[in-house]
This record gives sequence, structure tokens and C-alpha cells, in this order.
Amino acid sequence: MRKLLAMVQSKATTVGQYLKELPEDRRRAIAAIRTVILANIDAGIEEVMSYGMISYHVSLKVYPDGYHCDPQMPLPYLAIASQKKHLAVYMMGLYMDPDDTAWFAKAWKAAGKKLDMGKSCVRFKKLEDAALHVLAEALRRMPSQRYIATYEANLIGTGQQRKPATTKKAPAKKARKALSTKEIAAKAIAKRVAKK
Repeated sequence: MRKLLAMVQSKATTVGQYLKELPEDRRRAIAAIRTVILANIDAGIEEVMSYGMISYHVSLKVYPDGYHCDPQMPLPYLAIASQKKHLAVYMMGLYMDPDDTAWFAKAWKAAGKKLDMGKSCVRFKKLEDAALHVLAEALRRMPSQRYIATYEANLIGTGQQRKPATTKKAPAKKARKALSTKEIAAKAIAKRVAKK
């Protein structure tokens, strides 16, 4: 999320204010993308203004652990923005799952749209350049619970998981076989189900 801070940011504090600031063509495009997002996210995701963009995060009620960089901040899920030279949809879940990234790229191109994709963002000049049905399907494929499991699996896989509250050193552990992202996600889901 730190890279997002370098982008064009609005000082708007509400979604309505953000939309009102945009030129008519950009407002129409962002509003249409927002409609698709709101129709396809689940109840665990909330809409807010964050990083100067319309943002979506996993509610702290659903995921009280919050974002690992700042546990008091809800877990970022998605953002949309009107940048200087393009429109952008930032889909954090895509860069965490290579299979989803591959599916998304294939589906977007199959829709006959040019794909301009960064690590987690899709950029396009105008609404007609966006494959909105692919965006909708990508959101349905990554509901909040799957997103949380994928996020936690990626933290474990990178060694960036949350630090324990105590400062005691843990005993040295034996080196374990590296697990694939799918194996890690499966274990995280199984662990979460076992807790319930």
C-alpha cells in the first residue's frame, strides 16, 4: 500500500465528495466501476475513503487482526481511482494468488480488452476499455474469507506474519519444507475452520 501513496490523491473525505471533484467522463466511469464493485463484494467488505481513493477493506468486525503493517487499520482489499493519465482498479487479492492473476489476465484478454496490469492494479483510459464482467467475477472469486486466508497464507510464506505481543525469543525451530501458496492457504483455512 505504500506505493499507492505516490499516486495522485484526492483530499475528499467521502465517496460523494470524491466523485463530485471528478470531470464528468471520469465521474461516470468511476461510478460505473463502483456499481460493479458494490454489487459483487460480500458483507465483510466496507467502502471508505483511504489513500485519497475510494477504497474497500475487510471490516475489523470480520478480521479484528487488521493490516499487518498497522493492526489498528482494517485489511485493505480493493481501491479505485482516477489517476492523472488513467483510471485504476487496485485489486490486492490478485497479486497474492498467481492462479487468480493468470485467470484474470486470460479472461480480460478474452473479453477483447487490452490489459495494462501492474502488480495489483489494472489501468485503462476510459470505461469502454474495461472488462467490467471480468472485474465482477474476480470479486466473486475472492470473497472476504478467502481473501483473509490468502492474505494470512502469504504472510506466513514471506515470514512477515504478525510479531507476537511478547518480546521473548522463541526456541529455534527445525527448518521445514517450503509449502506452495495453495498448501499454505489450505492449512490457513483448515486452521480457521477448526477454531469455529
